[in-house]
Amino acid sequence: MRFDILTIFPELFAPHLTHGVTRRAFESRQVDVRFWPLRDFAEDNYRRVDGRPYGGGPGMVMLVEPLEKALAAAKADRGEAEPAVIHFTPTGARIEQPLVRELAAGPGAIMLCGRYEGIDQRVLDRHVTQELSLGDFVLSGGELPALALLDAVARLQDGVLGDAQSHQQDSFSDGLLDCPHYSRPESLPDGREV
Repeated sequence: MRFDILTIFPELFAPHLTHGVTRRAFESRQVDVRFWPLRDFAEDNYRRVDGRPYGGGPGMVMLVEPLEKALAAAKADRGEAEPAVIHFTPTGARIEQPLVRELAAGPGAIMLCGRYEGIDQRVLDRHVTQELSLGDFVLSGGELPALALLDAVARLQDGVLGDAQSHQQDSFSDGLLDCPHYSRPESLPDGREV
């Protein structure tokens, strides 16, 4: 499966894709991750990807042109007619384990990581097939939810975890939370026991 990440901060992903147990999925390309730095698609000398909101107000809005050029490039490189395009937003559906399992068994998607006040609504209306959220709070951008989703999908790939049954017994794999876990020794010096 392949995930194309449209972001102005691709460097935020590197430590998460090269360390820890899920790195196996990325190194083996079971989960192929490709980056499309949005500033590469900006036309002016300053490589601007944002502008003042039409109608006024605080913050900046991500511009249509660099976003649509990056989306077109990612779609052309994928060679699919219409790949899924995910946008991370507080108003999206909450990411939950059934969705993660569905994505882990599919072809992947293009992930649109917004920043600033948001993305021009015309881009969202025209291209986005799914809006997702980590929960009822606001982040500075879509990179953290994209990382969370990539990690959740990667750990479900064959051979990624040390024990193939690990993810089958995780919290939410059967709709319930996992039980408490203990390490050795059975008794600690202060008298606490398993």
